[in-house]
Amino acid sequence: MLWFMEGICFLPISLVIMSSSTFIVSYLIALFEHDVDVIFPYISDTGAEPPESCVFGLMTVITAFAGMATMYARYKFVEKLNEKAGGVPPALNQAAFWIGMLSCLGMCFVATFQETTITAVHDAGALLFFVSGVLYTILQSIISYKAFPYGCSLALCRVRTGIATIAFLAVFPTVVCAVFVTQTTLHRKTEDEDNVFHLVSAVSEWIVAFSFIFFFFTYIHDFKKFTLKLRTQFVDYS
Repeated sequence: MLWFMEGICFLPISLVIMSSSTFIVSYLIALFEHDVDVIFPYISDTGAEPPESCVFGLMTVITAFAGMATMYARYKFVEKLNEKAGGVPPALNQAAFWIGMLSCLGMCFVATFQETTITAVHDAGALLFFVSGVLYTILQSIISYKAFPYGCSLALCRVRTGIATIAFLAVFPTVVCAVFVTQTTLHRKTEDEDNVFHLVSAVSEWIVAFSFIFFFFTYIHDFKKFTLKLRTQFVDYS
């Protein structure tokens, strides 16, 4: 059996491919249409104008649902692992799951409310996505250590912690510097007063986004070990 067909590792693989494609494809289309600058636009800038906004919205929603499925599978994996080995408080596992769901909800808001149309809702969704997403990676890193050695190797625990740390450090300049960006135009100039804040915020945003991608990539190792089964039960209410 091929490695990507083992267990349900197709879930994180699909999520990684879909999420990275969302960022890259919309960016390339926006460049081709001359809607954004080459050097570090905001991710949302690459999905602000049609036709890339249509592609960005569709792919982001699909990515959000793929993220929900992957997070649920991770939650059930930890739950089952905890039944046999213990070590992970159920409340911690549940908290990580629901915070992850909030992050996916934020993605849906980002996808459906473009920043050039309903900016307040878009920004709120982006804030929910990034903050909840970073918190999710931190909690999952803690869970990985608590489940060791049954969940994954110590090296993989450290990799997840490193990625979560990078995301945590990058999310602050993403949010803080964005507050000082006063111009909403998609094309920037070096002489703009807020250009430095824009660059720092945009670069940090891309770092956070790809930190999430690499974090879910580490799930492939765990997802080879188990499968999920759907059980149907009929209830007679008569």
